[in-house]
Amino acid sequence: MVDQQPDNIYASPLDRVTDFAFDDAVARVFPDMIQRSVPGYTTIIPMIGLITERYAKPDTNCYDLGCSLGASTLAMRHGLKNTQCKLVAIDNSEAMIKRCEHYIELDNGATPVDLRCDDIRNITIENASVVTLNFTLQFIRQADRPKMLKSIANGLRKGGALILSEKVHFSPTAEQEALEALHYDFKRANGYSDLEISQKRSALEQVLIPETIEEHKQRLLDSGFSEALVWYQCFNFVSFLAIK
Repeated sequence: MVDQQPDNIYASPLDRVTDFAFDDAVARVFPDMIQRSVPGYTTIIPMIGLITERYAKPDTNCYDLGCSLGASTLAMRHGLKNTQCKLVAIDNSEAMIKRCEHYIELDNGATPVDLRCDDIRNITIENASVVTLNFTLQFIRQADRPKMLKSIANGLRKGGALILSEKVHFSPTAEQEALEALHYDFKRANGYSDLEISQKRSALEQVLIPETIEEHKQRLLDSGFSEALVWYQCFNFVSFLAIK
């Protein structure tokens, strides 16, 4: 059985805050961490299943890129109702993949899951009808993001869908400050202390690089998608739907 623990990684003062990594310590607390840190996460996950159900086509591939513990993978799996699809889930963290395998085994979905430990930048997307990047692109180097999205667009069949969820930032500064403050209020309401919020922010500064909604939309269009829209937003967390 996989042990799940409460997130107290940043609860005590650290002599040095290292860059955030999806290591075993994070994998052990990830379900607690993500629900207490990302407003709207519990809405986004089931909607990924709904979107998958609409856009998945028979005899195609569906991909969850950066699957972590498999929440979006399982949502996609249950969205694949009567289609003969192959579901591929990829993450570069061995700790995440090991635990994800356990959750997939416990799940009663009928579609087999091809679970891989790899860098998503190494994956060739082909014959795809649905691809999910659920809070994953933000951890990819900015210079690599256009190539990543072009690869996805090239591998999608016409009419296929990309679900892209990201933390974003806003201009002008007043809007950014207001939404960021509300995000921190959300974390405090979920039991995080100001010390935890501060230390995690420091850990993420050089790892999670957010961009604006406009930058995301334009890059999606430049990558070969015919349309890109925001289907969900809560504070500074957004999910896009891009159609090939």
